[in-house]
Amino acid sequence: MAADPQSDLLRELPAVDALLRDADLVRAQELYGRGLVRVQVRRELDGLRERIRAGDAGSLDEELAAQPRRVVRALEEEFGAPLRRVLNATGILLHTNLGRAPLPRAIARRLPLLLDAYCDLEFDLDSGSRLDRNHRSARLLEALTGAPAALVVNNNAAAMVLVLKAWALGREVVVSRGELVEIGGSFRIPELLESAGVRLVEVGTTNRTTVADYEGAIGPDTALLLKVYPSNYRQSGYVASVTPGDLVELGRRRKVPVLVDEGSGLLRVGPEREQLKGHPSLEQLVAAGCHLACGSGDKLLGGPQAGILVGEEVFVDRCRSHPLYRALRPDRTVLAALEGVLRLHLAGEALPLDRLWPDPESHRRRLEAAAAGLGAEIVTADAFLGGGSAPDRPVSGQVLALPDSAELAAQMRAGTPPVVGYSKGGRMILDLRTVDPEDDASLIAAAAAAQRRIGQARG
Repeated sequence: MAADPQSDLLRELPAVDALLRDADLVRAQELYGRGLVRVQVRRELDGLRERIRAGDAGSLDEELAAQPRRVVRALEEEFGAPLRRVLNATGILLHTNLGRAPLPRAIARRLPLLLDAYCDLEFDLDSGSRLDRNHRSARLLEALTGAPAALVVNNNAAAMVLVLKAWALGREVVVSRGELVEIGGSFRIPELLESAGVRLVEVGTTNRTTVADYEGAIGPDTALLLKVYPSNYRQSGYVASVTPGDLVELGRRRKVPVLVDEGSGLLRVGPEREQLKGHPSLEQLVAAGCHLACGSGDKLLGGPQAGILVGEEVFVDRCRSHPLYRALRPDRTVLAALEGVLRLHLAGEALPLDRLWPDPESHRRRLEAAAAGLGAEIVTADAFLGGGSAPDRPVSGQVLALPDSAELAAQMRAGTPPVVGYSKGGRMILDLRTVDPEDDASLIAAAAAAQRRIGQARG
């Protein structure tokens, strides 16, 4: 009797347990569990059997080699892929889609020691008594900004909501029409105020607001004067706005507290940066007499996502004692990371933010080494702070340029580690200013591997 090629192929199929020993599937079992991976392996083998019987299968060796990738892809589609470390070569430092501010590597390396066991988050080792989990970060923020008191919550929007709930619930909050901004993700300041249970009183016009506009709106039910820094856009031309100092003077004269949403988490004035010109720091807002000011931990501060609230003690204390604070307070992961970053600020150490303004000579050496490894050209292009900060104020500098193609971008994203750049003027741009120098070798290797894969596919 003639041999049946299909039967022979079916008999050569491996057992499920044999496939489960594949390295990729061993890693998949760590992410999804042995049971789910086993079920998906069976599904893929059943599909291969059907293709063999129908005569639609290719080379058995190629089919079997593709099985682990198909299993992993199917599991990722059903349950989601795990977070991966990405090399951000986009030139946007606070890239929201890539997690915003990268933690300083020294801080990130210390975090596991505080997370895989216990730590003295709310415990005084000297006395054995309980402490407020905010006490370390609060003391550091007070030292950095000059504020009498400070508080940390989940994010900047949470800080604003907490203040509104604690100080203005059911009452009026006065804000300029020109500052009723959308803060990203379709969240808008008017809607945020409404959700906090306060009544919004708009003053001035879109382009011009004066102290008299605020003063004319103050009444017996006014709880707060609010100033919002619209960091994700700028107005120019025939415009006017009220400075925090002028608003504080009005507030003190009319006995109405002033809240300033600084937004970007600029703690204090550092090196002169054109991109930050005109944007006040939290330290400056405290010095101007603002009763409360809030900002983001994961933007210019350079830490984890958090809401930073600083101001006069009586105002911060009421926020801390409000029942909503318990729902908004961060966990130990955030507080451990934030404390570490704040200590770097206090010591005057460099942060990842400073990579946007590198030393020209050392940056040129980085570029030349990478260009030699990738066959890239060195050209001039702009970088940006990102995260809604200074969108119209680029940082000019030198970057790598490769021949552009959608295929190259896709191959770099699929590499290990993934590399994300951007297309401009028919070129693929890789900006090393948003890459940790320690990652240069990994970036070069990953991008070169992507180039090789494209070359092999084209034969």
